Amino acid sequence: MNPLLRPIRASCVPLALYMALCYAADTPQGRWEGQVQIPGAPMTLIVDLAPDGPSSWTGSVIIPGMGVKGAPLGDIVVTDSAITFNLSALRGRGVTQPTRVNARLAEPGTMVGQFEQAGNTAAVALKRIGPAQVEPAPKSTAIATDLEGAWVGRYEMGGYARDVTLTLSNHPQAAATAELQIAGKRINKVPVDRVVQDAQFLRIEAPRDAVTFEGRWRAEAGEIQGSIQVGPFEVPLVLRHSSPTTGGKS
Repeated sequence: MNPLLRPIRASCVPLALYMALCYAADTPQGRWEGQVQIPGAPMTLIVDLAPDGPSSWTGSVIIPGMGVKGAPLGDIVVTDSAITFNLSALRGRGVTQPTRVNARLAEPGTMVGQFEQAGNTAAVALKRIGPAQVEPAPKSTAIATDLEGAWVGRYEMGGYARDVTLTLSNHPQAAATAELQIAGKRINKVPVDRVVQDAQFLRIEAPRDAVTFEGRWRAEAGEIQGSIQVGPFEVPLVLRHSSPTTGGKS
């Protein structure tokens, strides 16, 4: 045997071992991007996953086609062979079970599995594109006293008018809450998760029904001028104060 080949051949063993160890040590940590293969309507999914302690994980998701930006992931479970998490932002009306992704690391930098919603499944494939950029879960805030009470407005979507009633309430030593009702062919009471006021801007989030309202409060006009997003659709919506309060509502 040519002695010059010996060092090269010997070096192949640690290199192969190194590659095997890298494969075994791969984790779900990072930013993942890919598609859910929904027939006729593939959906882009961007998932951020990061450790949140010795045995727990945190994460968020971006779904450009649905207007979902940094929504928190739920029930994240990571094992040696699987990664599962809920997409609460895609629950939707009439769906009692959260949308769920069941996946595995197929090879370094690749995650494949099933996207499950309302009894239907679709294949999902994601590739790691960089470090995790998990969005911290937003929290509700208190609101200005003048924003308390009922706000009403109307928008049109799909050829039908919808009447909106948004009732805002402050609470002592706690964040504000909201009740949201949308009445069209039927009356829908939409559960609101977050109420956030930042200066003149108000944001209402109802991820379980994929509904978001963002608007600018114009105190002098007694209105909130903005838009409502329902799933992938967004239309203008102006809310006017119907029953202002004098504060301290709880």
